[in-house]
Amino acid sequence: MAKKKLFGNNIKPACKYCLLCTPDENSDKYSCSKFGDVKAYDACKKFTYNPLMRIPKKEVLLANSDVNKIAF
Repeated sequence: MAKKKLFGNNIKPACKYCLLCTPDENSDKYSCSKFGDVKAYDACKKFTYNPLMRIPKKEVLLANSDVNKIAF
C-alpha cells in the first residue's frame, strides 16, 4: 500500500513549495540554490517537496450566524 503524502499525492511541482528555494522579501520571486532567482510557480527536475513552505487556506465562515453559535 502506497503511503499518502501530506496534502495529497498529486502535488504539481512549484518553486513556491521547493526545499531548495527561499522567498525574497521584496518581491514574489524566490531564490533557488541551483538556478538563482525564479518565479513562484516555476519548476525544475531538482524539485523536492517541502510541506512547511505551504500556506494553508483560510477557514470559510458560514453565512448563517445561528449555525456558528451552536456548541458541539
